[in-house]
Amino acid sequence: QVQLVESGGVLVQAGGSLRLSCAASGLTFSSYDMGWFRQAPGTEREFVAHISWTGGSTNYANSVKGRFTISRDNAKNTVYLQMNSVKPEETAVYYCASNRWVATMTAAAEYAYWGQGTQVTVSS
Repeated sequence: QVQLVESGGVLVQAGGSLRLSCAASGLTFSSYDMGWFRQAPGTEREFVAHISWTGGSTNYANSVKGRFTISRDNAKNTVYLQMNSVKPEETAVYYCASNRWVATMTAAAEYAYWGQGTQVTVSS
């Protein structure tokens, strides 16, 4: 079955950097769009970034543009989220998600498969 396993969540100071990874198995990774979402307590799951199956197209939430970078290594079946200049309000559980093709990349419902999440805590 499809498994997505996130890692890299840590406690980091505001303004710092970290990189999240998501290792995929049970699917032909190079044929799947990938996305990152986040969810803070008491809030809805929020779109962060999306990358097409080829890696040739990326999209970001306005709040992270210029600071976060999504990338993928199809040889390693892994998608990454490089997070720079992080802010305390970005403290959340970060999830990766996938689907064969995503029409509305910002919509969580478009993604069929989800990881268990990794906690990112940004201290002020």
